Amino acid sequence: MKKEMEKIVALCKRRGFVFQSSEIYGGLQGFWDYGPLGVELKRNVREAWWSDMITTHNELIAPEGAPKPFGMTGVETTIIMHPSVWKSSGHFDLFHDFMVDSKESKARFRVDHVSVAVAYASDQKPVACETYMADIGEEGLSKTKRKRLEKAIAEYEKDNNLSNSEEPQISVCNLMEYAKMLADAGIPATGKLEARCPDTGGELTEPREFNLMFKTIIGALSGEEGTAFLRPETAQGMFVNFKNVVDSGRVKVPFGIAQIGKSFRNEITPRNYTFRSREFEQMEMEFFCHPDESFEWYQYWRDRRYNWYIQHGINPENLILRDHTPEELAHYSVGTADVEYAFPFMEENEYGELEGIAHRGDFDLRSHMEGKLVREGDQLVVEKNEHGQPKYKGSGKDLTYFDDQTRERFIPHVIEPAAGADRATLAFLCEAYYEDEQPDDKGEMQSRTVMQFHPKLAPVKAAVFPLIKKAGMPEVAADIYGKLKKAGIQAVYDQQGAIGRRYRRQDEIGTPFCLTVDGDTEQDNCVTMRDRDSLKQERIPIDDIVAEVQRRIHG
Repeated sequence: MKKEMEKIVALCKRRGFVFQSSEIYGGLQGFWDYGPLGVELKRNVREAWWSDMITTHNELIAPEGAPKPFGMTGVETTIIMHPSVWKSSGHFDLFHDFMVDSKESKARFRVDHVSVAVAYASDQKPVACETYMADIGEEGLSKTKRKRLEKAIAEYEKDNNLSNSEEPQISVCNLMEYAKMLADAGIPATGKLEARCPDTGGELTEPREFNLMFKTIIGALSGEEGTAFLRPETAQGMFVNFKNVVDSGRVKVPFGIAQIGKSFRNEITPRNYTFRSREFEQMEMEFFCHPDESFEWYQYWRDRRYNWYIQHGINPENLILRDHTPEELAHYSVGTADVEYAFPFMEENEYGELEGIAHRGDFDLRSHMEGKLVREGDQLVVEKNEHGQPKYKGSGKDLTYFDDQTRERFIPHVIEPAAGADRATLAFLCEAYYEDEQPDDKGEMQSRTVMQFHPKLAPVKAAVFPLIKKAGMPEVAADIYGKLKKAGIQAVYDQQGAIGRRYRRQDEIGTPFCLTVDGDTEQDNCVTMRDRDSLKQERIPIDDIVAEVQRRIHG
């Protein structure tokens, strides 16, 4: 059964997972705050990623599937970097989307977010189009707009003495693809073939570039001299520190540099809750390897990152690993695969990107050595200006690597797994949401909302209850609660309401284990541990509670 995104969003607001930024002032589009439970969930996602990449990594042995042992280290780099970083990397020139504006409403749209439904007559000529905001597919086309397209087909075929189409032929593409299709065919975009505003039906402007980087000013200089940018990705901070890490960290190729941090993109049309935001957090790793081994490492990292989501609770049926087609690849990419999730706001059989794993070749280190690179045929060369000089100079620093064992000097190739902490958190929220029916205290079936988080990710790991507020039960429960907190286990104490209601409150926020001090505790020195998913209850000695909860969290 397809989950309803509206219910998930409502629960996130009601229980303190996610809030609209600056909500009391009407909110700010594309910006989101994490509430008390959301901040814990997202922190757990970050820590699970960091633990997998850095904390638990053993550089002395090769993990399963890896070509050989490798090193891993972390950095934390600044949000604002030297402007030349973005010129050499290509972001200054290339990091943009195309947008159109509605001349009537002044609304702004990304051209690849505007779907165009094109009606074809029986002679295969396009006769009319309708626009709408939706992912590619006919599902977002309203009945009214579909009827207009069918009417246009019928009128054209009647006027041109053509046989009527048995089934109206309607195809869908985005606005940019539609404009190219008409231009290639030499068909003017006029009359019924003019793509108009999806909201008002008014006229649209011509597509134009929109740079996605946020500008800011450094110091007292307000002109171009003081202009800098908020980083649109964390990756460049790792590339420009490659030499520093090699020289100071005693690491040897192959090795990875990992970083978690904020990035900013001035999205034209942020949408789909936290999926596409203007401020977001990334979890990126740049893996440096010998060029001859790069494809083995690419295969290793694409498979490992896909499995990480499954290991943390994503159903494989909702997850795909999709290789980019040659047309999709960036000019520097040798190969890219996306880990994609079936978010509830997507159409049936549509997926949204969670993480990209890219084989970037030697593009990045060369860019920061030589200057901005462009592709000419099969080669990446430094882009020149009208005077034959590099358009944007690199640092001029030597970012090659010398292998003291083989006595070889080379520019390492880079494999980049780039994940979004916010998108991962959203995917885990969507995956966890579940509704069922369970009997209440009186045995009557009641609907239950459960967040089935993996215990490692759950914002609260354990809830401690005294069955009643007397007979020494609150004191024993409070002591257990204190031991859990001292052990670093996120726990809550709750003594208000019937025990069934307390269970439901914890189910709704995803707490995997509830511990109840009851009338038998004084005799057997045990508590009842209730499992969120199976509803199984078992007696656990008080002295074993901390170790048992830790064991169940980490497996």
